[in-house]
Amino acid sequence: MKILVTVKEVAEVDDEFEIDGLDIAEGSLEYDLNEWDDYAIEEAVTISEARDDVEVVTVTVGPERAEETIRMALAKGADRAVRVWDDAIEDAQFLDVDAKAELLGAVAAEEEPDLVLSGVQAGDDSNGATGVALAETIGFEWAAVVNQLDLDADAGVASVHRELEGGIEELTDVDLPAVLTIQTGINEPRYASLRGIRQAQRKPLEVRSLEDLGLDPSVVESPLERTSMYEPTSESDATVWQGSADETAESLASLLREKGVIEG
Repeated sequence: MKILVTVKEVAEVDDEFEIDGLDIAEGSLEYDLNEWDDYAIEEAVTISEARDDVEVVTVTVGPERAEETIRMALAKGADRAVRVWDDAIEDAQFLDVDAKAELLGAVAAEEEPDLVLSGVQAGDDSNGATGVALAETIGFEWAAVVNQLDLDADAGVASVHRELEGGIEELTDVDLPAVLTIQTGINEPRYASLRGIRQAQRKPLEVRSLEDLGLDPSVVESPLERTSMYEPTSESDATVWQGSADETAESLASLLREKGVIEG
């Protein structure tokens, strides 16, 4: 059995930052493994520890800098990694969901996994559509926002609990191969041990270009365009009344009538 885990290096912005053109200045950024992907890695490694026939492969789209992040996944127990990057991706101003799904889908087509795990969303842009878009691209069944997973690999079924709006949970069975987007809290991600970190340096990490994956550079073109980057101006207009509830209630009502919130 093979589990493919999509991981992303996310940028964290300092409290005090500078803007450089259409981006945050590099000196104002720090990079780390996406929080939601950390839970996906843990779920995959936990499955592999329970069975002898499981290979865990991680895949990311990112520059050479991202290898430090993806090796953290290797240090936590993944077997090997794939990093997708080339000049066309670097020159792209914006990778939209469709582009990411195509890139990850090309790797999935080569790896032929039985199960794909992805974090529910990314911590930098809060995009939560990549996992589902990937499932559509490769034609897999899918379930989103999974907070409990019971996998019966021999039967080819994943029984999942899904977190829905309003605190409602759904229990459903998904036939493999499938893509599951993993929610935080499904497990407790482990820390990478010193031994694991050393072993990660010797585990395979393959770099794949668009040409390697049989993709045309046009795959990274997007109808979306970033036109400006600015820090929004904070505005504060607060009115504070002092006194008892009876004394302030009429003042509040008058303000709400003045603002058109209530009539009368």
